[in-house]
Amino acid sequence: MDAAAAAAQDMTAHFAAARRFMVDGQLRPNKVTDPRIVAAMLDLPREQFLPPGLAARAYQDEDVALPGGRALMEPMVLARLAQLLALRRGERALLLGAGTGYGAALLARMGAAVTAVEDDTALLAIARAALPAVTEAGSVTLVEASPAAGHSAGAPYDVILIEGEVPAVPRPILEQLAEGGRLATVLRDRPPARHAILVRRVGESFTTLPAFDCATTPLPAFLPGPHFIF
Repeated sequence: MDAAAAAAQDMTAHFAAARRFMVDGQLRPNKVTDPRIVAAMLDLPREQFLPPGLAARAYQDEDVALPGGRALMEPMVLARLAQLLALRRGERALLLGAGTGYGAALLARMGAAVTAVEDDTALLAIARAALPAVTEAGSVTLVEASPAAGHSAGAPYDVILIEGEVPAVPRPILEQLAEGGRLATVLRDRPPARHAILVRRVGESFTTLPAFDCATTPLPAFLPGPHFIF
């Protein structure tokens, strides 16, 4: 084995050990019990969903800052949001603010048919490169568009995950939920208070339940301003 191959093998082993440490040190102690999530996050190469210069930070227990004010969400927060959705195999999932695609890969590994919406072309390029190697063909559809509008062309969805912090969930996104559908995100409704929420649709009504305290990076498309949808 030449030096380059040996170095690559060592790096692969290093990242595999980091994934185990992430699951044992960040997920299991924080009430992540869904075996599908645990198995997926033990296997998914999180480092491949980051620019090469940031790969060493892939398994830290906080958001990894990305260009354009974005971030790869902290593993524990993403895992618990996914767990809130109580996803069933074969359900249709909408992921808003998909970033580099790691969250889309997680939902696909849980058995969902995923539509992932992202408006940052550089982050989408990473997602397009990383996803084919770790998900089944056709399990994730990437859409380049503003996540603040959802994706009505594919509605209704059984679950919606907004992968970032938002000040509110726009009504048009809620209306893209199917009957009995669930939505999870991180809400900042009374700064500096932040918490995860679970929204359920029953008929034309939407019930919002606080789930757990957490913080994550805000999604620019949802912030008040010219791109915000009321």
